[in-house]
Amino acid sequence: MYDPLGLYLHIPFCLKKCAYCDFYSVTDHSLVDRYINALLLHMQDYSAPLISREVDTVFIGGGTPTVLGKHGLTEILEGINENFNVTEDAEITVECNPATVTLSDLKALRRAGVNRLSIGLQSTDDHELEALSRIHTYDEFLETYRNARKAGFDNINVDLMYGIPDQTPTSLARTLLSVCDLQPEHISLYNLILEEGTPLYEKKDTLVLPEEAEEFRMYSDAVDYLESRGYRQYEISNFAKEGCECRHNLKYWTLGEYLGLGPAAHSFLGGRRFSFKRDVCAYIDAMESPDDSASPLDENYEIRSEERLGEYVMLRMRLNEGIDTRDFAETFGRDFEKMYGKYLKLYVENGFMTHKGSRYAFTLKGMYVSNYILSSMIDFEGGIADGIAEGTDKT
Repeated sequence: MYDPLGLYLHIPFCLKKCAYCDFYSVTDHSLVDRYINALLLHMQDYSAPLISREVDTVFIGGGTPTVLGKHGLTEILEGINENFNVTEDAEITVECNPATVTLSDLKALRRAGVNRLSIGLQSTDDHELEALSRIHTYDEFLETYRNARKAGFDNINVDLMYGIPDQTPTSLARTLLSVCDLQPEHISLYNLILEEGTPLYEKKDTLVLPEEAEEFRMYSDAVDYLESRGYRQYEISNFAKEGCECRHNLKYWTLGEYLGLGPAAHSFLGGRRFSFKRDVCAYIDAMESPDDSASPLDENYEIRSEERLGEYVMLRMRLNEGIDTRDFAETFGRDFEKMYGKYLKLYVENGFMTHKGSRYAFTLKGMYVSNYILSSMIDFEGGIADGIAEGTDKT
């Protein structure tokens, strides 16, 4: 008996590329109609092999999915229901940008079965939004948020950032206060990372960015404040009201299986990880080809037992609950403390981890530098983390 499957669909179109973003997206919309058809064809390829699998989470991310408009997204949602066994209580998320969606669009999505909306805000300060080259203002976000409530959405995530150019602990506190007052069910809070190849990276030497100590203070104060407002931290960057954790994202962090379709989408299915090329034209051409001569596949490899073990540690440690050594032993037949004892002792003694009973978990200080700690403990390439980021709230 298989556990239910997650489904991720990548929509690689944006009105404008944000200056910090290194996710795969394009601003040429001339291919939208062909792309929607390509996605539908790709769903058909997997429909028969997965006919016995239930799908209980769907995540349509990007890019900016709502640039497709209500008709394009409704067509995709119909294709999902026609090709997959979607459960009645499935969590179905669509990411949106405030400048790309109307009340009419939101009503259409809700009628089509979307029951979770993820809205990319990042900051309530228009100067900070401009620094990120966002295409919307805070007022436009407010209009979108209120329209989402009018359309019947009762499960909304709001994306926020800290470490933005010219941001201060005070301005971040104002953002958190304003957003919490709106009472969304879920808040994601990511630190800005300057990725090579992005416009923001190219001018990094001219940016006014917080020092590391100040950035940690921002993170620490934000976690405390969100907890005080009823948002429990359940993962390094994710906070939710009780029962409103993102079920799709939890599949990634607990090694649940998921299928990702579209250019740059990643999958974990049948003991294999595979992804598709970051090229929308190549993807469309492959789907339109009458044979298999043009494959959109990029990576495709079987997960070895040692690699799966490393993934388990890397992903479970992102969660507030951390790792239960008994579950680890039952899953892998190995002793977690014997394998990682020298690291565990060091990080517990220095306040980066806690050890309570059979469980090890990061402290807040440990979460802030988790990438460094995990890379010291585990031999991994980093591609796993990149693939997982493709399908999380972060519009």
